[in-house]
Amino acid sequence: MATSSSLTLSSTTFAKLSPHPFLLANLQPPDPTSTPSARTNGRQPRQARPYSVNTSSLSHAHGSAVVRSGDTTVICGVRGETLLTSQIPNFRAPQVDADADADASNDDELRDYDLLVPNVELATGCAPNFLPGVPPTTLAQTLSTRLFSLLHSSKVLSAEDLRIYYDPTAASSRGEGDMDEDEDEDEASAMREVKAYWVLYIDVLFISFDGNPFDVAWAAILAALRDTKLPRAYWDVDRDMVLCSRPTESKKPTPLSIRGLPVACTAAVFTAKERQKKGGGKYWILVDPDRLEESLCDETVTMVVDGTEGEMKILAISKNGGTVVGPALMREFVDVAGVRWKEFRAVLQ
Repeated sequence: MATSSSLTLSSTTFAKLSPHPFLLANLQPPDPTSTPSARTNGRQPRQARPYSVNTSSLSHAHGSAVVRSGDTTVICGVRGETLLTSQIPNFRAPQVDADADADASNDDELRDYDLLVPNVELATGCAPNFLPGVPPTTLAQTLSTRLFSLLHSSKVLSAEDLRIYYDPTAASSRGEGDMDEDEDEDEASAMREVKAYWVLYIDVLFISFDGNPFDVAWAAILAALRDTKLPRAYWDVDRDMVLCSRPTESKKPTPLSIRGLPVACTAAVFTAKERQKKGGGKYWILVDPDRLEESLCDETVTMVVDGTEGEMKILAISKNGGTVVGPALMREFVDVAGVRWKEFRAVLQ
């Protein structure tokens, strides 16, 4: 006598065969009172993966950091190289006054002279769709462009930290480019001349990829820049070149002056099938989406905020696709981004 048996599928197989219904079944359970709405990874819709940060991970870089968020892991290395002003075709002598107009003009040096060079690489094996021996993917190029734009728009770095001066007063008194503390700073500033710059090569490598690459890459860059210390460089007029002082107790490498703490927070909008067809139906805001959720969502929003001055300031907003996120949801998302900022600040401290 034959017996009938029901065919059952594991959750992993269900997710591969029908990813959209699988995620929808988790977000919209049959009995919401007993089973709360949750994502396939167990998180609540607006719950982000915690950050893990480890700095000074690379021995031969001026600054580095490894940042992990869930199964997305990024390592960032910052290395400085000198660029002579004589090699810059459009070089203009910067203003050295400490007024607001001079600060705004000096910040343009970073972009005009390409002093910040980010590069993103998606390593083979970090995800199934990244193959060896192929040109840089569209995602890697897009991330590099977005990170380059945020490095400049957030004004997280100052051009003053990257200038290498020739100071006749200090050179004649000490034989190198380090100033005595008791010298007249106003007179020395008037005599100083910018002879070179530090160019920061910021390499970002994904060693594990599970969604939300921009937030984690930016967090790794920010942590690496806070860890970066550049040697004390000066212009040697006799050799007509840039030299660096040997690290001693009195001439330790100089850390960068980081302005604020801009943190990125990304969310994806997951919609039910009836909303996609008719314009109605339910939708969910999924903060810090993983790779599966990103493939099922057509609308994303990224907000960069900074709360170092007490009040949460919005530095940048970018939105792609869809019509769900409007002004009301955007104002609500500020609070979500603020929570993410506090979590990242706590990890850094």
